[in-house]
Amino acid sequence: MLRQIKPRNARSKRALAKQEPLVQENTKTILFLKGTSSSSLINDLLADLHSLKRPHAIRFTKKNSVHPFEDASSLEFFSQKNDASLLVFGSHSKKRPHCLTWVRCFSGQVLDMLELYVVQDTARTLEQFKGEKCKVGVKPLLSFSGAQFDSPVSNPYTLAKSIFVDFFRGGETQTVDVEGLQLLISFFAGEDGAKIQMRCWKIVTKKSGQKVPRVEVEEMGPRIDFRIGRIKEAEDRIWQEAIKKAKGTEANPKKNVETDIVGDKIGRIHLGKQDLSELQTRKMKGLKRARDVDKENGEMDDLIGEEEDEDEDDNTSNGIEAKRRRLE
Repeated sequence: MLRQIKPRNARSKRALAKQEPLVQENTKTILFLKGTSSSSLINDLLADLHSLKRPHAIRFTKKNSVHPFEDASSLEFFSQKNDASLLVFGSHSKKRPHCLTWVRCFSGQVLDMLELYVVQDTARTLEQFKGEKCKVGVKPLLSFSGAQFDSPVSNPYTLAKSIFVDFFRGGETQTVDVEGLQLLISFFAGEDGAKIQMRCWKIVTKKSGQKVPRVEVEEMGPRIDFRIGRIKEAEDRIWQEAIKKAKGTEANPKKNVETDIVGDKIGRIHLGKQDLSELQTRKMKGLKRARDVDKENGEMDDLIGEEEDEDEDDNTSNGIEAKRRRLE
């Protein structure tokens, strides 16, 4: 169990009540900050990622003396102070050039961290792409391509997928407006597993002459290729607390109803014993006997019947003659 703080007065009690877990979680706030040494590329990418997450994002422009993997107390302080459970920390050094550290917090403590190095040669910012950008506050579509993301064994790629989904998914919605689907963020991991490619596309609908419009995608930036660095996975005890759900929120399971991988609902119906004698079969002309065949069969039956009658008459006459000879 995590450390419990007891309020000393009514003011602190109200403050702690605001931080209590909710049945319906609010949209997570993301905090972007940089270290004492940062490159111009990292500063531009932090600004671009901040623009994609507005209005649920905060950006610090001043430098901060923070070393996430050595001492995470500063990040925990910023998380509690700004009520931000997600953080992106940018830094640059000779040993770790163009570094972005993605941090998740739970209950004011660091849950897990992932360090990604930006490949400078292939990086492109939002300003380097011409064209119209997506609107502020849109909910993006996320696409992950690569067998490493779906591995049953925990690895840096499964951790990266979990963190990216948590960062970009936004708030939960019950309805979706088609016009609001303007942003597609795709992540690709090759078979060699050397890089994670991040691409941002703007979804454009055009006239097609039919009821359904033609959908096209245009790259809008930023374009980032990551190399995986250090990672810090969550402890089992804290992870179990983080994924715990409130009672009554889980859907009641329905008997004999399942959902497959695609998302289709499959139901199973149990029937009693059927009486096949009352089964109505479909009548087909091909199964009916022709009239000619019936006539031929009828004539053959008549001939066979006459022959049998003649044989019986012969037998009876022969039997009478045999009896007369015996009597004589």
